[in-house]
Amino acid sequence: MATAHTKHHDYHLVDPSPWPVVGSISAFILAVGGITWMHHMISAAPVVFGIGVIGVLYTFVGWWRDVIREAEYQGFHTRVVQISHRYGMILFIASEVMFFVAWFWAYFNTALFPDAVKDVARVAFTGGVWPPKGIETMDPWHLPLLNTLILLTSGTTVTWAHHALLENDRQGVKWGLVLTILLGITFTCVQAWEYAHAAFHYTGNIYGATFFMATGFHGAHVIIGTIFLIVCLLRAMAGQFSPKQHLGFEFAAWYWHFVDVVWLFLFACIYVWGAGVPHPE
Repeated sequence: MATAHTKHHDYHLVDPSPWPVVGSISAFILAVGGITWMHHMISAAPVVFGIGVIGVLYTFVGWWRDVIREAEYQGFHTRVVQISHRYGMILFIASEVMFFVAWFWAYFNTALFPDAVKDVARVAFTGGVWPPKGIETMDPWHLPLLNTLILLTSGTTVTWAHHALLENDRQGVKWGLVLTILLGITFTCVQAWEYAHAAFHYTGNIYGATFFMATGFHGAHVIIGTIFLIVCLLRAMAGQFSPKQHLGFEFAAWYWHFVDVVWLFLFACIYVWGAGVPHPE
């Protein structure tokens, strides 16, 4: 006789979970700690911020551990559920696209109209030209080009790993992921070196503010993507991926390709076109 818990559909109705509540509280503590720290409001702000960070990381680990258990050991991720997950990841990447659209908008809003007569403050900050007078831009054909080649190469290695997984080539998956992770770390190190030797700063000029916000958030996404791939490597080594079920790896590859494409736009628009033609002092 069927019981009340018998499943008659392909969907996954998740069990009650503490992670939404724990994550929300941790994010609130993190935000309060970060805001009070930036405004020097309380001496314990760094501690509050640290507690929030630990809580958020704990939520990540616990929540994703439960999702992995549901997929690998409980068999809840049916074909129908996987389709819903793919739609969710597509919408997430679409939201990330719009996030970067905002930074590109901020950049081009000033770069295309540096001498807008209706905006006296803008002319004062830019001198009526772009790049603003006194700004020594970076050579796009040096470190930025190197980073472009690094990311494009990492896109090929993660694709190699994906195809190896589809062919059940375990060694190919591992080596493809290892190379992609190393390339991602190398990109981050090169960009850190570039930032440390930049001739302009974040504060005091609109060029630095728009440059570091756009490229800096992309760098943060590279770090997140690298962590994503490291988790996939550990899961691959544990034998948790199969040619027919590897959504976690697939989503990591999608995310990494998204990061690659955003960098191509950053390189073309901010580094190459944004460098402009040097103007006389």
